[in-house]
Amino acid sequence: MRTSLKIPVLETFPLGFPWPTPDPFLFCVYHRDLYPAGNENFGPQADLSQRQLGQDFTVKDGWRMYHGQKVPGFPGHPHCGFETLTVVTEGWVDHADSLHTAGRYGAGDVQWMTAGAGIQHSEMFPLIHAEQENPLELFQIWLNLPRASKSATPCYKMLWNEDIPVIALKDTHHPEHAAGTLTLIAGKLPAALSAEKPPSPPPDSWASNPDNDVAVWLIDLEPNAQWTLPAGREGSHRYLYFFSGDKLSLNDEGFGHQGFSLMPEQSLALASHEKPVRLLLLQGQPINEPVVQHGPFVGNTRADILKAYEKYNQDQFGGWPWPNHEPVHGTQGRFARYPDGSEEQRP
Repeated sequence: MRTSLKIPVLETFPLGFPWPTPDPFLFCVYHRDLYPAGNENFGPQADLSQRQLGQDFTVKDGWRMYHGQKVPGFPGHPHCGFETLTVVTEGWVDHADSLHTAGRYGAGDVQWMTAGAGIQHSEMFPLIHAEQENPLELFQIWLNLPRASKSATPCYKMLWNEDIPVIALKDTHHPEHAAGTLTLIAGKLPAALSAEKPPSPPPDSWASNPDNDVAVWLIDLEPNAQWTLPAGREGSHRYLYFFSGDKLSLNDEGFGHQGFSLMPEQSLALASHEKPVRLLLLQGQPINEPVVQHGPFVGNTRADILKAYEKYNQDQFGGWPWPNHEPVHGTQGRFARYPDGSEEQRP
């Protein structure tokens, strides 16, 4: 729906499953699951007989199994023609793919995967704690690739939480007070606010060119805080998602949970009320190319989709080298193993 012209908001929209996104983004979904303690297989210590296993998307007892049969998550499945950004603020994700690479990440880590010409991967949510609950919170964001990069070599990059800048925000009206934080996953803030830069995205990403103005920010405001979202670049698409908190004011106009399509060239005063406020911002210059999507495959034409299915039927994007389609990595800590055989370990 359109809003009044008192604030620089083009449109408001409800936060469903998934959330609406603008070009160059294709998809954004928010997962919040309050998983119980884990069993010996890293699945839930719970009766699963009353769940529609394989398609468990209805919240029951505060959590879902999604496509998992024993472990919650998304067993092996293909993608091509775009990128996935998996932002995990709480809980864990075990990654495995058709490139024989793997990883475990969470607690503020981000995985940025270029599907490009085609890859299979799994995203399982291991419940690593057997004596306590295993809450999970994550966002999965799909960022489109331009035609010139849709056949890029698949790869993924880890943005570890230690390397992602968290910017302290000052209250607009009381600079001596803290307003909250901004987690800078992609993009940049005006130099007057911060000179910090996030880790670089994969090389074939639309975000790898700064002129494309891609930004992914998590904004956390403390109770009764005020902070001004700085103006952005003309021509960019800018969406703001208010997903947690009791109330948010934009230029003194109050709103409940919803999304906003913003005029990027205008700043916007944000204010929380009695409870903390959490926001996600997605921004970027549009790719402005035709988009044809069929499930996990994205192209510019119907012929692109048919070609992707033909390739997948021929070689399954490299096949599935794992013993099952929902692999988990035992008791291992945070790590990433890459196609060249190199490996990173994090505490």
